[in-house]
Amino acid sequence: MPLRPAPSPPTPSGCTGAARRARTLVAAVLAAAAALPLAACQNAGGERDAAGPRTVAAPTPTAGAHPRDRHACTPDMLRFHAGAEPHRDRRMLLTVTNVADRTCTFAAQPYPLLHFGDRLPGPLPPLPYSRPRTPVVLPPDGTAYAEVLTAAAPGGPGGRSAPASTTEKASQFGIALTARTTPAQVGVDGRAPIRVDPGTAAVTYWQPGPPAPGRW
Repeated sequence: MPLRPAPSPPTPSGCTGAARRARTLVAAVLAAAAALPLAACQNAGGERDAAGPRTVAAPTPTAGAHPRDRHACTPDMLRFHAGAEPHRDRRMLLTVTNVADRTCTFAAQPYPLLHFGDRLPGPLPPLPYSRPRTPVVLPPDGTAYAEVLTAAAPGGPGGRSAPASTTEKASQFGIALTARTTPAQVGVDGRAPIRVDPGTAAVTYWQPGPPAPGRW
């Protein structure tokens, strides 16, 4: 008879169960170790999310981010002064100083509305080429300027001049900062009264600094 190979000795069932339990234990340990960093990241992220609303404040709008956001200048916020300019005929300088504790702007009405006498019921027209790029903003104690051309110079725009017979003497005038408001009366210092020609007088837009001599 041919010889058959001897069968392998059977593996003890106890060894097989122990090996299986060891492999299961190792897998569980590895899974737990892998889960720890993920839990830590999630916990840190949760803490950051919870802390975010408490520590990051919303942006506060800055006062006057845009000229329209500022308070319009009103007569009660300002101190007015007007006087003839030394050594310059037919010129008067008007200044306003902000005496309030908040910033204001001339964005709504960028030039003063000046009223001289009964012969010129409406305000003086503005000089269009004197308009600044942006409306003047007055901080507390800030000053703005406007130059008043009380009459056209001889040979001035349009070749017109101001004959003495057409001018009016004025020692005070009315100023309004917005239309349809009652003008406040401002006295003229220095060489008062001044002569104003209702047909050729004009005023500049509000300026952030004193006008250079001869600019207008």
